[in-house]
Amino acid sequence: MPKQYPRELRERAVRLVAEHRGEYETEYAAIRSVAAKLGVSTAETLRKWVRQAKVDGGQRPGVSSEESAEIRRLRRENAELAMEQVRSSRRRRLSSRPSSTGHSCARKVPRRA
Repeated sequence: MPKQYPRELRERAVRLVAEHRGEYETEYAAIRSVAAKLGVSTAETLRKWVRQAKVDGGQRPGVSSEESAEIRRLRRENAELAMEQVRSSRRRRLSSRPSSTGHSCARKVPRRA
């Protein structure tokens, strides 16, 4: 499982890249430097955070974090509803089956004389 970083660290790292971008030839050079200083495992991790922050800020096209969370929530809800529909269908099917003995509960048993 990927290592989880605190939200505060991610926000600080993204902010530092933006603040120190001018001190480096490329944005990726700034990202590598900040990642090393903050102990982020790879520069690629920080690069993804920077890209997502730009999407969230409207500076770059893409799906924002908020939209992505909403999509995940809706997919989870759809899956739950689909499972409930399957369960309901199974319950209806089981309740409409004849008993396992082949006799209906309403059937009268003949009496001996």
